[in-house]
Amino acid sequence: MTTTTPEAFENRIAQIRASLVEQGRRVEALCERAFESLFSGDADAGAAVERDDDVIDRADVEIEKASVQLLTQAARETVQLEAKHLREVVTVVKVNNEFERIADAAVAAVQSRNAGGGASVTMPPTFRVMTNSVLGIIRDTTRSYERADGRLAKLTLDAEDTVATFKSIIVKEAEERMASGGLSVEAAFFLHEVAGLCERMADHCSNVAEQVLWTSTGTIVRHTGTGWVEVDGVKKDD
Repeated sequence: MTTTTPEAFENRIAQIRASLVEQGRRVEALCERAFESLFSGDADAGAAVERDDDVIDRADVEIEKASVQLLTQAARETVQLEAKHLREVVTVVKVNNEFERIADAAVAAVQSRNAGGGASVTMPPTFRVMTNSVLGIIRDTTRSYERADGRLAKLTLDAEDTVATFKSIIVKEAEERMASGGLSVEAAFFLHEVAGLCERMADHCSNVAEQVLWTSTGTIVRHTGTGWVEVDGVKKDD
């Protein structure tokens, strides 16, 4: 397929973006099944999550390949592209990588459940709230990218702190139960690891949100000790 005009390029990138949105929804569904397997202790469900990750890995490769081919062909045909076109492709590649890493974290949580003291641990109620928050963040992340919605992207950035708070509570409770003899070292380590993986998922979502802001508004996010701020980057139409 030719890319001999900016319009044709935009049609191609729109197709790739649609594939990436589908990937985001696929990742959200995988994470939901992974969390459910943690709560149920269903080893078969966990194994299915690991198998389904192969689909996400293949889609990740195809999206990246399509992005590279698009730029290569545009360069070969000397298409006069605007800066916004290049930002679109760069964003696709970065967001695609973040989605794949979110799925990897979900699989790591499932694998952790089946190792050491994780198999016999009853997940504390705080974990249910935390995982629901993570799923909501992933859903909003995909929507913010699909709609180029800077407002929703900012909400995603703010929500990352909520997940970090839940992690701190879970880790503290696990340490207290371990100190009182109510939880084994292996089980406490498992809870700590899964809480950390949830925090990592939220962090990847924040990275996507930053890309959405960059693409939709041209602003760049900088993190501070008390949160995040927007700084001048490039103008949206540059």
